[in-house]
Amino acid sequence: MLRFGILSTAKIGRELVVPAITDAENAVLSAVASRDEARARAMADRFGAPHAFGSYEEMLASDVIDAVYIPLPTAQHVEWAIKAADAGKHVLVEKPLALAADDIAPVIAARDRNGVIVSEAFMVTYSPVWAKVRDLIAGGAIGELKQVQGAFSYFLRDAQNMRNKPELGGGGLPDIGVYPTVTTRFSTGKEPQRVSATVSFDPEFGTDIYASVRAEFEGFELSFYISTQMAGRQTMAFHGTEGLIEVVAPFNANRWGEEAVHLSNQSHGETQIFRFQDTRQYKLQVEAFARAVSGEAGQIFTLEDSVRNQAFIDAVYRAGESGGWETV
Repeated sequence: MLRFGILSTAKIGRELVVPAITDAENAVLSAVASRDEARARAMADRFGAPHAFGSYEEMLASDVIDAVYIPLPTAQHVEWAIKAADAGKHVLVEKPLALAADDIAPVIAARDRNGVIVSEAFMVTYSPVWAKVRDLIAGGAIGELKQVQGAFSYFLRDAQNMRNKPELGGGGLPDIGVYPTVTTRFSTGKEPQRVSATVSFDPEFGTDIYASVRAEFEGFELSFYISTQMAGRQTMAFHGTEGLIEVVAPFNANRWGEEAVHLSNQSHGETQIFRFQDTRQYKLQVEAFARAVSGEAGQIFTLEDSVRNQAFIDAVYRAGESGGWETV
């Protein structure tokens, strides 16, 4: 059983990842750390963790955990991922790991010099829904892929929310722009070649609140938009010469809608619906991470993959500023 410690009492940890750890077959929640020890103890008691710490450093120095999950504000991810690795702990760090691809190099160096597993928490890459999409495309179910379209939006104008604070790493592209990019890359096994984009910023917050992106891949194009100030929407569609794949609730599986993949095939004149019963992608992520730590064969989201996905986002920002095409 991989013993996890949680670095902070952040909402995503409380609501999604910590329950996944407690439900995982090969992991256990051992400790919670907060700068407020009372808050750490309250969360530890809630989830049955035996240890609570009043500082992050104290937990990292302890021998009661093997791995750390980091749901801190984005701007602190790189710093604490390195500190955790240097403490000899394996690291699962919330996405986005960094705000620039170049910032990930020191994390890779820390991983390598300490011989630990460090992974960015892209739960969608562990979902059987997205594995099905990948297999359908690879198997020729829609013929030759030509166009991918996506959208991810929500409305949030709370000035106190970290997503609206640039100093904490807020902004739409770091928060949700990474999902159309990572799922397209995961499903096709291909990387973008160049990008054009429109990116808009909130004059009060200073964070990006809208982006419309066009990316050219070998053989197909991806177009998507994201926004933090539009009504909620999630969609991903893969359009080929012989068919169409549409993913229901592509990112917030089961919370946004049923977990399903719709396949329409022009040649067969029929639509197939592949349904998945509560896949619990966060739980699958934790279990895959724990297997990687134990040395079992299997795939996790690597830091090298993190670099490639962040380079995509970096190119979107550059394209939004330049108004032209930018090489990824």
